[in-house]
Amino acid sequence: MPIRIYTSRLPTGINGMALFPFILINEDLIGTTKEIIVRNHESIHYQQQKELLVLPFYVIYLYEFLVNINKGLNRRKAYRQISFEKEASANQNNLNYLKTRKKFTSFNL
Repeated sequence: MPIRIYTSRLPTGINGMALFPFILINEDLIGTTKEIIVRNHESIHYQQQKELLVLPFYVIYLYEFLVNINKGLNRRKAYRQISFEKEASANQNNLNYLKTRKKFTSFNL
């Protein structure tokens, strides 16, 4: 189970971040519907990190981002095209997703 930390120290525009074994959430979201969605999104990343034994997740994440930038995508679009982000974004509103998620789903999108 990840350790959740609520903080005001995330970069501007970032609502949450999964840095194994932590999930950092912007404290301004506490008690909002957005908090639940961000928490679920980052929990999906936590599971992705766990199944890849953490370090390979970050290597693949950065690699995909750089490949997307090299294809001419701007930073926002390059970020959205990362396989891990596609899975988390597509399922962040499904609060039961992690109960039925199959391992390595990110690579099947």
